[in-house]
Amino acid sequence: MSTRSVGLDEAVASLSRGARHWIARHAGYLDSPAGHAELPVTPRVKALLQLALLCRYWGESAPAETALGEATSVVEQAWQRPDFPRLLTLDGRYARQFELMYAALAPTGTATGASRAVLARLKGDGYLAPGRKAPYLHLEARFYADLAGAEHTFASYDELYAASLPARAATLPVADLDACVVTHTVFYLSDFGLRDPGLTDEAREQALQVVERLTHHCLGLGEWDLVGKLVLAQHCLGADPLGTPSGAAGIRMLAEVQEPDGAIPGKSVVRRAPADATPVQYFRKSYQATLVTALTTLIVGSGRTAASGVPAARSTSAAGTAGTTGTTGTTGTTGTAGTAGTTGKTAVREATR
Repeated sequence: MSTRSVGLDEAVASLSRGARHWIARHAGYLDSPAGHAELPVTPRVKALLQLALLCRYWGESAPAETALGEATSVVEQAWQRPDFPRLLTLDGRYARQFELMYAALAPTGTATGASRAVLARLKGDGYLAPGRKAPYLHLEARFYADLAGAEHTFASYDELYAASLPARAATLPVADLDACVVTHTVFYLSDFGLRDPGLTDEAREQALQVVERLTHHCLGLGEWDLVGKLVLAQHCLGADPLGTPSGAAGIRMLAEVQEPDGAIPGKSVVRRAPADATPVQYFRKSYQATLVTALTTLIVGSGRTAASGVPAARSTSAAGTAGTTGTTGTTGTTGTAGTAGTTGKTAVREATR
């Protein structure tokens, strides 16, 4: 039975509007002189790759939105920097993952010799073959290799899912599950909701039960970032997250903690940006959870408007136009959770202007 109540669709729209416009206003900081000086290189590069991923799915949901153009221009500028490919490799733990994402997420018109050289080197190094990759990294590499149009010898998605954590998680204690591995497995199988994940009805139902258990668990811990990912995973598995108890609760929680300017002020209750956060601290605390919220609500909201017969791009774009100034979040942001960090929020606007 659906638990969806009046107001959840409006909460999704408001969350989406606020989060994506906060990202559009502040993403330029990542590739600004101030950002280069104040942010560690590897987290900054990862944030740019995440921004490129958001822009890909934003373009599917609201391709004409002005804020999307602002965010995309930041990605295009970064991809055109001659030194950007080198920055991807500075931390050996992530170098090849980052390089493959760089090639896969190149904005239209910026796919250059650098991207092709990266793919050629990865193939030569054996990274586009199974090797000794753990199942999750194998699946991630297959997804981005396919997105980049690269030749590879990875196993099929069916085989990769059979070896994945969600396929084995039904009897595992929820506290032992890695929510990021579970959600990203679902994202890669379904191309973040753009395609059917290809699971049997039984496997899909089992995966959905795992995701819902995790959603309840993370709700109890106040893990805002993970709850956003889990709500999206429910959607990618074919459920209506606004019609499940955990999905609806997740949307309400994010709506309650969203700041009036659209930011989700941290990954969780315990990792929230303090009221006296410096501009840089506030940005670093807020960026990922706000980006995840933007991605989730764009995709979930687009799917719901399409299901109701309203063109998704038109509906989301209209919402975005109303929120161009980025002044509103949700009705829940005026409480205690919404007022904490206001000083930091204002400082970020100045630092990233």
